[in-house]
Amino acid sequence: MIKTILFLVLSLLLLFFTLRRPYRHRFFRFFAFECTLGLVVLNADFWFLDPASVLQILSWLLLVGSLLLALHGFHMLRSFGAPQEDLENTTEVVTTGAYRFIRHPLYGSLLLLGLGAFLKSPSEYGLVLVILLAVFLYATARVEEVDNLKRFGQTYADYMEATRMFIPYIF
Repeated sequence: MIKTILFLVLSLLLLFFTLRRPYRHRFFRFFAFECTLGLVVLNADFWFLDPASVLQILSWLLLVGSLLLALHGFHMLRSFGAPQEDLENTTEVVTTGAYRFIRHPLYGSLLLLGLGAFLKSPSEYGLVLVILLAVFLYATARVEEVDNLKRFGQTYADYMEATRMFIPYIF
């Protein structure tokens, strides 16, 4: 019951935060956050069970990697994106750090977070949430890329050709 209430309260906060943002990709991103939140809540009872198991160690590696990639991505946007008013409203295409290899480190970090939460206690329901998370992150990134092409033109098109979306050299 507590997990359900927590999920609903956090979902309402996410919805409020999403609706007040002007970006077109906000709805897909909302559902990606919902899937991530669902994975965390679904497996909340298993986060610290059997800490020496292979799944737990792999899970923690993904979770730490998620945190590090997110912190790095935010730092790069703040330092090199010349944001106006909002961190997402950059005036420069960031092509250094992780952005040198992938266009969406922050969405990549969200995917790592979801996978890490899933591995706490893999289940069919959790697998559905991970798949939905990946679909919503892909949709979010595609909408954002269309907007970035309009905003930055050929500079962003060249950047897209030189990088991958989420996984360096692969995808």
